[in-house]
Amino acid sequence: MLDLAVEAHELARARTGTEIPGVTVERETLPYATVTTVRVETAEAERIMQKPRGTYITIEAPALRDNNRRAHKPIVELLAQKLRLLLQNLNLPETASVLVVGLGNWHATPDALGPRTIDYTLVTRHLHRYAPQELRGGMREVSAIAPGVLGITGIETAEIIRGVVEKIRPALIITVDALAARNVERITTSIQLADTGISPGSGIGNDRTGINYETMGVPVIAIGVPTVVHAAFIASDAMEKLWQELNKNPNLQRVYKFLHPELVQNVVDTLLAPFGGRLMVTPKEIDSLIQNTAKIIAGGIATALHPGIPAEEFSLYLG
Repeated sequence: MLDLAVEAHELARARTGTEIPGVTVERETLPYATVTTVRVETAEAERIMQKPRGTYITIEAPALRDNNRRAHKPIVELLAQKLRLLLQNLNLPETASVLVVGLGNWHATPDALGPRTIDYTLVTRHLHRYAPQELRGGMREVSAIAPGVLGITGIETAEIIRGVVEKIRPALIITVDALAARNVERITTSIQLADTGISPGSGIGNDRTGINYETMGVPVIAIGVPTVVHAAFIASDAMEKLWQELNKNPNLQRVYKFLHPELVQNVVDTLLAPFGGRLMVTPKEIDSLIQNTAKIIAGGIATALHPGIPAEEFSLYLG
């Protein structure tokens, strides 16, 4: 199962050779980003795409990889704009409380995007209760948690979140999580927003209880960024490019005919067998990429949820 809806759509189209009925796709090209909105609208589309019905917005911006605050600013604003659009679709009042959840393992850098984002998230629930004089106009009630993972806590992540939801009763949950991509070009250059919630770990084969409206009783917006790619995809793509080059050269076409896809797949499976077929690859500079991306996502969430606070003043409210 692919984490990114845009990749799931590309794969489904390649597999069927046609447009997918019940799926609509809109693309918007900006100077600094490309935005693709995929809407899965029917049960049949849900089956083909292997994605729950809903809206998936993917922002692809190469500048996300750069340690350049000026380049990041328009991306923060774009993320906030798309998040506000999903909030409007839910018809939530401007005063509705929000719980931000940073999913993932803070001890594993590629999986630490959620917890790192919580470090920079502008929370205000305590101010509403204990220091209302510090509030400014347009400051929504926001709380945040980083619940860890099952291997650290011994508790299903969904159980922890559900317990918090039952206690503080937010009107909306926003989750932030690291994703797995199929294409290495999308590592820390894409941000996906979805109004369908999320199943933590599904992209790397560790299906956990979903965090969605059905399990939480409130709407869930999921924000995710790819930080890893399956090694099997990299190997398959490398072989595909090799096939293309062999097929171009008349002297090598004979070799090409003997490289059956089944043979190549068997070789890949053998190489990855020691890792159970689940070897993941991440860039060596993942530490700084996670840090930068966490700040961008936290900035986009703050801009969307606290429209009355100028971006330059967010740091004043961080504990």
